[in-house]
Amino acid sequence: MKRRLALLILPLFFATPAFALSEAEALKKVEDYFNSITTLKARFVQTDPDGASHEGDLYISRPGKMRLVYDPPAPMLLVADGTFLNYVDTKMKDTSSIPLGDTPAGLLLKQNLSFADPSIKMGGVKLGAGTIEITVSMAKDSTAGKLTMVFTDSPFEFKQWRVVDAQRKEIVVTLFDAKTGVKLDDKLFRDDSRKQQRSRD
Repeated sequence: MKRRLALLILPLFFATPAFALSEAEALKKVEDYFNSITTLKARFVQTDPDGASHEGDLYISRPGKMRLVYDPPAPMLLVADGTFLNYVDTKMKDTSSIPLGDTPAGLLLKQNLSFADPSIKMGGVKLGAGTIEITVSMAKDSTAGKLTMVFTDSPFEFKQWRVVDAQRKEIVVTLFDAKTGVKLDDKLFRDDSRKQQRSRD
């Protein structure tokens, strides 16, 4: 698992050549990329603050919807249904929710991503060897956490995001085998555990 993780992540840091872009051009390139996407499907590797890693499947339907399905034995499921980001403990059949707009995920899933949006606070743009890194947070509560998006060249793709929470703990999600413009069933973005809870009440 560690060797596979290294093979997935190393190209992000050793790709060449460097982007010959200004910061403004890089921001526009990323805006155009996201705003051209309606759906995305990919495999992912998530690395937690304690170093543990998990694999799974990612589904995105913009605006507002996302699902991260973790491979067993991880008892986790994340579903953004357009209004809330729902964390599901699939073993305990329990769900906790937070308004999507109060999370870094809400920035990724905005209908029209614009870094000039007053709801977004820019944290910095880093142009590296074949990579663009853009760090943002929510302007209304920048202490709640920050999101760094990583893109690679040749082809230009969204490859990774990093989230640092209010306790300065970082989660890294690296994407591979990404496909855009795929047909996704809207049922993917429903939290079925809530329906099951209501049926038991």
